[in-house]
Amino acid sequence: MGRVTGKVALVSGAARGQGRSHARTLAAEGADIIAVDICADIETNDYPLARPEDLDETARLVEKEGQRAHTEIADVRDRVGLAAAIDRGVEEFGQLDIVVANAGICPMTAGLPPQAFVDAVDVDLIGVMNLIHASMKHLHAGASVIATGSVAAFMATAVNTAGMEGGPGGAGYAFAKQVVAHYVNDLARTLAPEQIRVNAVHPTNVNTDMLHSPPMYKAFRPDLDNPTREDAEIVFPMIQGMPIPYVEPEDISEAVLFLASDAARYVTGQQLRVDAGGYLKIKPWSGV
Repeated sequence: MGRVTGKVALVSGAARGQGRSHARTLAAEGADIIAVDICADIETNDYPLARPEDLDETARLVEKEGQRAHTEIADVRDRVGLAAAIDRGVEEFGQLDIVVANAGICPMTAGLPPQAFVDAVDVDLIGVMNLIHASMKHLHAGASVIATGSVAAFMATAVNTAGMEGGPGGAGYAFAKQVVAHYVNDLARTLAPEQIRVNAVHPTNVNTDMLHSPPMYKAFRPDLDNPTREDAEIVFPMIQGMPIPYVEPEDISEAVLFLASDAARYVTGQQLRVDAGGYLKIKPWSGV
C-alpha cells in the first residue's frame, strides 16, 4: 500500500472504464487525482460516451479512498482548454507527478464517413499529445508519464486475425495507436536527461463500455446483422493467446500503478503489453 503516496496524478478519460479504474487504483495507493473527461458524445463514435455524473462518481470513489479529487470537463482535442483545466488542478494541489493519457474512442462501425478517421486520430493520438504537452511545464525529475496504447499498435492494419471490419474509424484508431507507441519511445529519449519517465501500456480487449457496444459487436461479428454481446463473446478470445474474452480494467491499472510508482524509477521507453498473449499471435519471434 502507499506506492504513490504524496503524489498527484492527472488522468484523462477518467469518468468511466479504464480511466476510472486508474484514478481509483492510484488513489487507493495514496495519490490525489485530477480527473478529466469530455463527458459528451462525439458524432462519429456510435456508442455513448461518459456523462458529468460519471465523472462525479469517479471523484466519489477517489474520495472514498481518502484522497482528494479535482474534476474538469475538458476535450483532449482542445489544447488551450485542456491546458487551462490542468493548470487549475495543479493550482489546487500544488504539483503534478503522474500523467496518464488514457482518453480514447474506437468508432468501429463500417460505412462511417472519413471524419471517423479524423476523430479517432484527434482523440487517440493528438489528445494524448495535447495532455502530455500541456502537462510538461508542471513536471519534474521523478515524474512519470503513461500513455494508453493498444495491441492494435502492433497490427499492420485495423483488420486483424479475427476478421474484424473497422471502417475508417478503425483505421484511424490503429494508426493513432501505432504512432502513440513511436511517440512514447522518442519522448522517453528526450525526457530521460530530465529524469522524467515515459512509457506506454498496450491493452487487449478490456471489459468496458467501449468493448461492450453494438458497433464493437458488429466489428467482431460482421457476418451477423445485429450481433449481441453473446454473439461477439464467442470470437472475443481470438484476439488473445490465452483463452479469455477480455481482461479487466484493474489489470491495466496495475500496470499503470507500477509505471507510476518509484518501483519503476528506472523504467522508461517501454511498450508494456497487457494483452493475454495477443501480441504473440500477430508477431513472430524476431530474435531482437
